[in-house]
Amino acid sequence: MQRFREKESLKKVRMEEQELIRQVQEGDEMAFSKIVRIYKDKIVNFLWQLTGDYEKAVELGQETFIRVYFKAYRYKPIAPLSSWIYTIASNLAKTEMKKMRKYFVVSLEDIQNKYAEGIVFTENPANSELIKNVRGAISSLHPRYRIPIILKDIEGFSQEEIAQILQKPLGTIKARISRGRNYLKKELEEGSFKINLS
Repeated sequence: MQRFREKESLKKVRMEEQELIRQVQEGDEMAFSKIVRIYKDKIVNFLWQLTGDYEKAVELGQETFIRVYFKAYRYKPIAPLSSWIYTIASNLAKTEMKKMRKYFVVSLEDIQNKYAEGIVFTENPANSELIKNVRGAISSLHPRYRIPIILKDIEGFSQEEIAQILQKPLGTIKARISRGRNYLKKELEEGSFKINLS
């Protein structure tokens, strides 16, 4: 019964979103504002996880919604609206990360320091260190693994949805998530991000 209610609720949300994007396609700016309100924080957080740079994530988030608005006519209701928006954001992030790799060389120590500055410390310092180490390890992953890991384990998408977002076969997504998790585990156990809970 619970699962049925969840499916019905999700179906209702998707129908409402389909109506919103249809209105955007007709030029309704209020409908577009609603879409931005629903997804803005999620998209910026997703982009921040990918780039490690909050200002860049905000900039890419704005670019994502500019594209949503001006390319709304291209949206086809065969996939959830969220998948389409995350696809746009993911493609922008991939392009940006290629540029960053081309122009900047950043040491893992710099990445660790960068994350250390942005961590909110909890009452348990070990948790803060763990969060810093996990973020550092995620940042060190190649984007082919980082993006599916973030979509699955942080954003909560199913593997099928990730396959739609990244426009890759489901088997490829499953393999990348598995390999990415193995790389993370190895990095956290043996690498420079070793967890010390003592």
